[in-house]
Amino acid sequence: MQAFTFQSTRSSLVEPGGSARIGELALGLGCRSVLLVSDPGVAAAGLLKAGLEGLRQAGIAATVFTDVEADPPEHVIMSGVDRARSAKVDGVIAIGGGSSMDTAKLIALLAVGREKLPDIYGVGLAKGPRLPLILAPTTAGTGSEVTPISIVTTGENEKKGVVSQVLLPDWAVLDADLTLKLPPAVTAATGIDAMVHAIEAYTSKRLKNPVSDCLAKEALRLLGGNIHEACTNGKNREARQGMLLGSMLAGMAFANAPVAAVHALAYPVGARFHVPHGLSNALVLPGVLRFNAVAAEPLYAEIADVLLPDQSGGLRERSVALIDYLANLPASLELPTRLRDVGISHNHLPQLAEDAMKQQRLLINNPREVTLDDALAIYGEAL
Repeated sequence: MQAFTFQSTRSSLVEPGGSARIGELALGLGCRSVLLVSDPGVAAAGLLKAGLEGLRQAGIAATVFTDVEADPPEHVIMSGVDRARSAKVDGVIAIGGGSSMDTAKLIALLAVGREKLPDIYGVGLAKGPRLPLILAPTTAGTGSEVTPISIVTTGENEKKGVVSQVLLPDWAVLDADLTLKLPPAVTAATGIDAMVHAIEAYTSKRLKNPVSDCLAKEALRLLGGNIHEACTNGKNREARQGMLLGSMLAGMAFANAPVAAVHALAYPVGARFHVPHGLSNALVLPGVLRFNAVAAEPLYAEIADVLLPDQSGGLRERSVALIDYLANLPASLELPTRLRDVGISHNHLPQLAEDAMKQQRLLINNPREVTLDDALAIYGEAL
């Protein structure tokens, strides 16, 4: 067996209503004053109440920072760092989606250390220390609660990543009650995002390992088995908890066997056209799968055995069935299915392809090499 390393979040709490225990968890980390990071929508939906009450009961002061934006730009992160420093907090908590959790990770790092954000983009450049960190997702998609990655919008239309084990939080809290009010479209897009994490981890050319493989398969079983129910019956706690667990397992998988071309091509769509990340992934996924099939057919067939257990045939037949299933999944969940549906025209494709080729930290993981012409062709197929 080839040697590998596997790292993840230290502890996880998987429990409906578990966000009410955040104060107890923070107290166990020695916190007395924390910054609670979220966004305006989550705050307006009342999803911070249980966490704030738990902090109050634990005797922990809470400074609330709800200025997070989707695909957080650098100035939002630094604003949160300033708030944390001025409040002299000794811990950071996020209750929110991937953007809030990514922001909280970097606030916990930058508020206490001497590192500068522009200096730590890349892999392994952030060294720490950081403040104690608890993350509670309100969507089942990003898996950010168990990844060492924060994605930041830099400049106007580009995203960069900070990747470092120091960003792994102390606790991940999976509380289905935080996701019960998610609209079907958000549930669908974030769920497909999590499925992409598992698929790309399982087929990653670099750092693929048996632990990530096991996690990716179980993630796909949970996500595929619950996504339609979660979209049509959003108050089903069992389905919601299954989606959250599937998302977390997929996050653990891709944190150690990195994602590839789907994400590389999705990032420019989100950055330039402000398309939510999960939907961006869904739009380019079928084209990338078809492009990769020549190199990943046996692995796609194995994934088909999880998502389509009744599917028969050889490697090719099962691989094709998987691609067809995933290509049809967005429409079955009433999501847009073409780039033109989100305002992208043929004239935009060359710029998108150029932007995608800048994501070499992701493209090197793809089962098949992607050239500029390949990226352009995949975008064209998705148009």
